[in-house]
Amino acid sequence: MDLVRLPAVAGYFYPLESGRLRQEVEGLLHKAHASPDPRVRGLLSPHAGYFYSGKVAAEGFKVLSAWRGRARRILLLGPSHFVPFLGAAFYPYRAWATPLGEVAVDLEGGSRLVAQGSPFLTYEEPFREEHSLEVLLPFLQVALPDTPILPLLFGEADPKEVAEALLSELGEGDLVVASSDLSHYHPDPVARKRDQKTLEKALALDVEGVAQGEACGHLPWATLTALARSLGWKPTLLAYATSAEASGDTSRVVGYAAVAYLGQGPSALR
Repeated sequence: MDLVRLPAVAGYFYPLESGRLRQEVEGLLHKAHASPDPRVRGLLSPHAGYFYSGKVAAEGFKVLSAWRGRARRILLLGPSHFVPFLGAAFYPYRAWATPLGEVAVDLEGGSRLVAQGSPFLTYEEPFREEHSLEVLLPFLQVALPDTPILPLLFGEADPKEVAEALLSELGEGDLVVASSDLSHYHPDPVARKRDQKTLEKALALDVEGVAQGEACGHLPWATLTALARSLGWKPTLLAYATSAEASGDTSRVVGYAAVAYLGQGPSALR
């Protein structure tokens, strides 16, 4: 069976029409202040609608674009917002589709992880309506075209256990992107204070601190933190904003951050 994961939030989180979508993503990347950096190996990116978090996301993918034409694969780590389960799920879609076309999936890598057993499992339901990975794909299609992905959705899982398993899978040219927004629905000043504490934990590579932080993707982010700690990747904050900067509503906001994890270029993975 030819399995392709169809978009669930096109026309809602980002434009449905391909030309408009490409124009929006290219425009966001062009306006980003960050510079492509070949030292980058990991990235934290937000996953809200582009109106709210697109500017922050673009800062991260602009840095990641240094790997255009050179990246072997991108491991995508995101939270399951709607389906609770234990472990980290993979599903053998041949590709994920967006209005910009298809993104190939590394089926062999996913199969190797699932073959390890817990915490990995094959489970389709969490992927069907989930947006946390889908909204990253148009940025990847523009910044790193034709790069395969290995998408994992997290239920309840131990970030250190997942990171330890991923270490044996990571190789030259692999990049890791974790998907998470920060605090949700506080007044803007409160959100900024809470997010600052979470970001301080992340920048200190405090795995437990990130795992306990107020972020919907705290477990994927903590897994990236554990990988960075093991591999000597250094985190740097690229951008932070709240939804108030787009909507003007400061009463109930969501926080967004882009964090790059820098190694030493192509040789940063041992």
